[in-house]
Amino acid sequence: VQLQASGGGLVQAGGSLRLSCAASGRTFSIYRMGWFRQAPGKEREFVAAIRWNTGTTYYADSVKGRFTVSRDNAKNMVYLQMNSLKPEDTAVYYCAAHMSPGTILTASAWDYWGQGTLVTVSS
Repeated sequence: VQLQASGGGLVQAGGSLRLSCAASGRTFSIYRMGWFRQAPGKEREFVAAIRWNTGTTYYADSVKGRFTVSRDNAKNMVYLQMNSLKPEDTAVYYCAAHMSPGTILTASAWDYWGQGTLVTVSS
């Protein structure tokens, strides 16, 4: 599976951005898609995830109510709508694919990764 993330940029606090992730390859085997982020000097942390078939969603507490993850199975796309952005949301955002059920919080448990897209939120 190959993943290509896009949509990052510079936005003021309180603004919005939508990230996109295009999946290709063995997409029929994807169990779950997710978003992680990594700020400078910090570990990669879970942001949100969505079950590929059922659409069930999962969110980190820090983004719940502000971010929305969605998918378009026909286009093999996953999106992360980010609203009410805060400076602490600044990070490189990565999309990832899980090929089987497993823990969603640990980056090492995910099977495939995109290249990352930078989101910068200015105060």
